[in-house]
Amino acid sequence: MDNSGKEKEAIQLMADADKKVKSSGSFLGGMFGGGHHKVEEACEMYCRAANMFKMVKNWSAAGNAFCKAARLHMQLQNKHDCATSFIDAGNAYKKSDPNEAIKCLNAAIDIYTDMGRFTIAAKHHISIAEVYESELVDIEKAIAHYEQAADYYKGEESNSSANKCLLKVGSYCAQLEQYQKAIEIYEQVGANTMDNPLLKYSAKEYFFKASLCHFIVDELNAKIAVEKYEEMFPAFSDSRECKLLKKLLEAHEEQNSEAFTEAVKEFDSISRLDQWHTTLLLRIKKTIQGDEGDLK
Repeated sequence: MDNSGKEKEAIQLMADADKKVKSSGSFLGGMFGGGHHKVEEACEMYCRAANMFKMVKNWSAAGNAFCKAARLHMQLQNKHDCATSFIDAGNAYKKSDPNEAIKCLNAAIDIYTDMGRFTIAAKHHISIAEVYESELVDIEKAIAHYEQAADYYKGEESNSSANKCLLKVGSYCAQLEQYQKAIEIYEQVGANTMDNPLLKYSAKEYFFKASLCHFIVDELNAKIAVEKYEEMFPAFSDSRECKLLKKLLEAHEEQNSEAFTEAVKEFDSISRLDQWHTTLLLRIKKTIQGDEGDLK
């Protein structure tokens, strides 16, 4: 479908909206009280133009048009509409200019926090974190936004959403070798979920991850941690994860890399280990003398 006509129409709409904004501030416009109405009309025109730009996939132009609408909404003291337009601008810019997308989403977050809308602000912090993860590959900044989202969710008693954000932080901290921070997160989320009938089966996974982080730092730490988790959460003792940890600890103590690999292989044949687990297990295995760092 040829949408080239739509783009021309959108460009014309933008020009007409710009004229309206200029005339709204003129002497006559202000004198006869039509300025406010013209600004409202211009707002609507910018949004219509933005949606036309979206149809032809001109994402930068769409983002720019939504930004213009957002600024006019702010002028009119329409805070909610202003935030919505900044979000629309951010979503358009995500496809063309990630840094601009982040600026727009941050502008919306400022408005939502000012209005006391912390749950929706948290949601948009997650959106920014995802842009840093996938587009800009700045994991430290992604972590900061996941932490802020978790903080807002906790404040609003949305503990399940807070835990999801914290688990993202824990996962990245372990990858970045910030093991102590990862351990604290996994222990905290594990303790939060082990008493919940619907979530308690996930607790064993969090204690398993905390144990692996301990193991990389110090074998004795890992041993003590496993005993602590068994005491806190008796169901952990019977889990395959706990049995694997005990085999790995034994193999590590004996400096037996073959036994270590066999234990991992046996576990993986029933419960597939993902990239995160494999990375950490390889780091542990490399601490066994003479190991060449392979789990196959």
